[in-house]
Order: sequence, then structure tokens, then C-alpha cells
Amino acid sequence: MALQEEKQAQPFTDIFDEDEAERSFLLSKPSCLIIFGKPGSGKKRLARKLAQRWQCIFIEASEVIQTNILQETEYGLKCQELLCKGQSISEELVTEMIFQKIESPEVAHFGYVLTGFPSLSEECMTVPQQIEKIMNLKLKPDVLINIKCPDYDLCQRISGQRQHPDSGEIYQRSEWDPNVTEKHKKKKDQDEEEDEEEDEGEEEEGGEEETAEDPRKKLESFHQLVQRPEDFLENAEKRIGTYKDIMLHPLEELMSEQDCRYLIEVDGNQQPDRLFEVNKLCTKLTSTRKEFLNSGELLRALSSCRLIAPRYRWRRSRWGQTCPVALKEGDIVKGNPEFAVSFLGKMYVLSSREALEKFMLNPRPYLLPPMPLPPCKVLVFGPPFSGRTTICNLIAHKYTGKV
Repeated sequence: MALQEEKQAQPFTDIFDEDEAERSFLLSKPSCLIIFGKPGSGKKRLARKLAQRWQCIFIEASEVIQTNILQETEYGLKCQELLCKGQSISEELVTEMIFQKIESPEVAHFGYVLTGFPSLSEECMTVPQQIEKIMNLKLKPDVLINIKCPDYDLCQRISGQRQHPDSGEIYQRSEWDPNVTEKHKKKKDQDEEEDEEEDEGEEEEGGEEETAEDPRKKLESFHQLVQRPEDFLENAEKRIGTYKDIMLHPLEELMSEQDCRYLIEVDGNQQPDRLFEVNKLCTKLTSTRKEFLNSGELLRALSSCRLIAPRYRWRRSRWGQTCPVALKEGDIVKGNPEFAVSFLGKMYVLSSREALEKFMLNPRPYLLPPMPLPPCKVLVFGPPFSGRTTICNLIAHKYTGKV
């Protein structure tokens, strides 16, 4: 009889528990990637592209230094002081800033794409020690990406780089050399003529005219390009040789121990756009500046803003118009429509810009158990010397509240 009752009850059980799925996602580890490759193989460009596509945090030495200086943090002030004195930033300081960024709350939610580490400089730690520190992180990398490129092609690419002295932007040979650009244009024109269709012919011709004007405007600025000392052919060969002597063997040992399902090797001669086709994470920000009288009208209007798909509306969270950040801090505050954000298909209305920034950096602390529930507020009143203070202290001690 018991088996029959179980068989009858099983078809009516909900195996797709939405709350359990949301809780498992909030407890899950974010995606973390690390990119290796020889100097000049395009690690930084590919890492930036992946971080934009996957909405991860891009972590790289120069990027971390620049953000700390702009935010005027303690590390940023130290870097600025050293640079004003004409001194270089020590490798130890750069390493501390990188690991501080990895342990930040936004990385704990969005994950990271790390490149440029381990570094060739062994002032602070050797390459095996740097690799060991990476693999012992709480958020250690899940996927290793290795960019492979022949030494000859890499040296030709590095020696063909030029930098604009004013903007600091780096241009490849295919962008500033007129002989190379003309060859690329001829190939594109031949491919377009072969695959051209009658209906789309006019639009493609208009696009070609617009793109033809841009290189002419850029030619004037290309005359000002200079070659950096590290981009000389001899220096490029030395950098690649140093990489092969110091870095290659420890990285090969690391990749041999990595699960082949999470080890990706790509061709460095391809463009970064063609290496991966990935989709963005479904965390969308919705905002509106209208004022609404009641919460029902507010949530009804927000649910139709920036829909995921036709006939699909964002649903309200279990706290409705109440701010989850304020609830976590033990207060009940109604949210402002200007600071509405959607996450995992549900709407959360934040109360202020600061609460929105906290929630956007890492929403997990405000949604994980112990769930932020409306706090209980008790008012104790009575005649003088009736024991109001004593009762208030006992209630606060019992339920960990504040008097």
C-alpha cells in the first residue's frame, strides 16, 4: 500500500522547485577564467572581450593600477606617489592589488577573467609560487585558456605595432601600413562581389563608402605613430625567449594536471572576435523615472520594461516594493522606481543609489539565507516604574534586537 501511495503521489510532486534553484544558483561559484600566452599574443584583448561578453570582472596589472589611482585608494595613492617620483611600481604592490581585486565583493558574484599573471618578473615570487597561489585561491580559475602562436608570426606582429604618442593607443600593422590595408581591402572586395545579392547591394555599397572615408582621416594621425623600444624585433625575440625559459615549463605542468574539458587552446593568429561565440548573462538593469501611487501600479509598469521575450514579464520578488538591502540591515524602507533592478527573472526595488550599487556589486548576501525578512518592531508602554526598561531589555536579549 505504501508503494502504491508513493507512485500515486509522485506525478503530482514539483521536481522543479524555483526557490531551491535560485538558492543553489546564489550558493554556486561564479565563472572564473585565466588566460595564458606568449608576450604579444593578444591575451589582454581577448580577456577584455570575454569580460564584456560574460559580464565578468577584467583583472590585469595595468588595469588594476589605473582603477586604484582613479578611485584614490590606499594602493592608488602609493602608486601615484611612486610614479610622481619617477620610480616604478614594485611587483609586490601589484600582486597585492591583484589579489585584493580577486577578493572583492563584485568578483565574488560576477567572477573574473585574469590575464598577465603569473608574470615574468620574479622579484616577489617565482613563477611556480605564483601558480600555486592562484590555484589555492577561494575562487580559483575554472577554465584555463592558452593562446598558441608560432614565434615567427608573433615577432612579426610585435615588431609591426605602433603607438600614438598622445592617446597611447596601439595600432597593428594591418591598421597603419597602406600596403597591407590595400591587400585586405582587395580581398574583402572580391569576397563581397562573389557573395553579393541584388537586394542588399545598395546597402553594402553605402557601407563601403563610409568605411573608405575613415582610413583617410586616420592617415594623418598615423604619420605620428612611433615604435616602442620593447616592440623592436630583437627585444621581442628576447621577451619570447625569456617566456619559454621561465614560464613555459611550469605552465605545461599546470595544464597537464587540468581537466581537458576545462582547458581551451586557441590559435593566436585569429581575431579575438572569432575565438568564442558566447552569450551575455541574463542580469538586466531596468529603471524608470515615473512616480506611481501604489505598489501594484509600480510593479505592473516595471514588469513590462525591457522584456526578456514576448509575452514574458518580470515577476515581483517576495518582498514587493521593499528594499532588500534595507531589510538585511534590519529596517523597512520602500524602494524608489528609479532604482529598480531585475535579477533571475524577478524585480527588486532599491531605496537609494548606495543600496543599488551594493546590490549590483553582489546581490547574494541580500538574497541568501538567513533570508531578509521584515523585522519585528515592538512598542512597550505603561505608567512610570512599571518595568518597561526591564521588559525591553529582556525582549531584545531574547530575539537579538535593539532597544
